[in-house]
Amino acid sequence: MSANLSAFFYLISGILFILALRGLSSPETSRQGNYFGIAGMTIAIVVTFLSVGNFGLGIVYVLFFLLIGGSIGAFIAFRIPMTAMPELVAGFHSLVGLAAVFVAISAFLKPEAFNLGVTGNIKLASLIEMSLGAAIGAITFSGSIIAFLKLRGIMSGAPITFKGQHILNLILGFSIIVLIYYLCNSQLTTVFWTIVAISFLVGVLLIIPIGGADMPVVISMLNSYSGWAAAGIGFTLENSALIITGALVGSSGAILSYIMCKGMNRSFFNVILGGWGATDQSSSKERKEQKPVKNGNADDAAFLMKNASSVIIVPGYGMAVAQAQHALREMVDALKKNGVKVSYAIHPVAGRMPGHMNVLLAEANVPYDEVFELEEINNDFANCDVAYVIGANDVTNPVAKSDPQSPIYGMPVLDVEKSKSVLFVKRSLSPGYAGIDNDLFYRDNTLMLFADAKKMTEEIVKSL
Repeated sequence: MSANLSAFFYLISGILFILALRGLSSPETSRQGNYFGIAGMTIAIVVTFLSVGNFGLGIVYVLFFLLIGGSIGAFIAFRIPMTAMPELVAGFHSLVGLAAVFVAISAFLKPEAFNLGVTGNIKLASLIEMSLGAAIGAITFSGSIIAFLKLRGIMSGAPITFKGQHILNLILGFSIIVLIYYLCNSQLTTVFWTIVAISFLVGVLLIIPIGGADMPVVISMLNSYSGWAAAGIGFTLENSALIITGALVGSSGAILSYIMCKGMNRSFFNVILGGWGATDQSSSKERKEQKPVKNGNADDAAFLMKNASSVIIVPGYGMAVAQAQHALREMVDALKKNGVKVSYAIHPVAGRMPGHMNVLLAEANVPYDEVFELEEINNDFANCDVAYVIGANDVTNPVAKSDPQSPIYGMPVLDVEKSKSVLFVKRSLSPGYAGIDNDLFYRDNTLMLFADAKKMTEEIVKSL
């Protein structure tokens, strides 16, 4: 295939990727967006094969590993539950970063195969590109692994900090820049490997001090890193599809991270540099001892909601874990038959990643016009008779507005406490992912429903 024809089809795939991002911006068009993405990737892969020309025996190895990787990916996609989607995304980001590192290593050790010069005399621009691609890829890989471990619960979600941590990160960051400059002059193999090793370490050090409350931002930022790593390698390989795709992923991930930081009232740089999430839990423990909670059951909840004129549902990670979205839809249908107005309130970071709740509600065929974002519905809580909180913790915590010492202080939360009555479905009084106690549990207008979210909702449906 000629270079001009390849460039044309790569452009088509790039347009399809843009349409995919546009489609994924809404649950209503997300399926169409996925189809655009699949089509774009299929075109990019086919064109790449045709552009290479004579593979020889290498085509067998490429197809073999493509089949293995595709099979593993398909198996995981079919088996993974929605609750594990955030750590799956983190895991896949790590693979993108590692792929960038491997390609950079291959290009550095065998530059002749990529038309980049010869060993010891690689083109300056290509050397810079592969160095940056390797560094960003290594940071993405190790950082994503730490994020995966935290989200999976294998590693504590609490911040891991030590004295001089930020200074060390700064020194290591400057070291990478200096080593890249030295590599361009010396082209020593040991310098290249040192850059890769330091970058792996930086990835770990950047993510371990970040607490659970800010993990959704970390996921989107690592997504951005993986895109820039791919774009850097795209320049090295002179592959326009990689450059376009990497730039799209990198820029969209960075924009999403910024939007989330703004929505959570966070400093973009403070989140990325870590340090959020540490808190003293003593005050929370004192509240538990001094002020008991009010316990309720399904009959109490059904009575309150049946006699209400308006109910706002606040779904969270607990609903996702229990897979209670279908039972919730049944409950809402029963309430509507009794003339109750029902709406859904979604916090930008409800669950473990943006859009988590929207996807689950769409799965249960909840009408899109009944689902509202925080800024659209927050003022309605003051006029609401009952707020039904099903597994949402940190995003409903009033201390975000009152306690400057809290790790979520300043983060916009749903004003659930302003409702006349709050029904809070939760297994126990354990803190949320941010690791802090929820003051809403102890409010006079809150009735705690201690049970599995799906089981409790089904019992309420029977009572209705």
